[in-house]
Amino acid sequence: QVQLRESGGGLVPAGGSLRLSCVTSGSKFSHNSMAWYRQAPGKEREFVARVTVGTSTHYADSVKGRFTISRDGAKNTAYLQMDSLKPEDTAVYYCNADVTVPGWGAREYWGQGTQVTVSS
Repeated sequence: QVQLRESGGGLVPAGGSLRLSCVTSGSKFSHNSMAWYRQAPGKEREFVARVTVGTSTHYADSVKGRFTISRDGAKNTAYLQMDSLKPEDTAVYYCNADVTVPGWGAREYWGQGTQVTVSS
């Protein structure tokens, strides 16, 4: 079993910064990629950013130039540095991990989510 644990959410004024972390733990696995998604009230969950094991990164247009995703393979941790935050960034942010588990193949896991609130 693989678990994801997010941290770093909170309340920040517009223009401020936050750094989210997501730690993957559990039985033997290897990462294929890690990503962040978000879901605002009344809206569907949307993609924010992804980093592959080869450290390629991809971003939603709405966060390009403001958010930076990275990963520390040794710590099985992904980070999302969020700068120049806007009120429209307010949402629950979810960590997503695409991993390969020996004997099980590729599987996708989600964290429980962390609230980010940006005040205007």
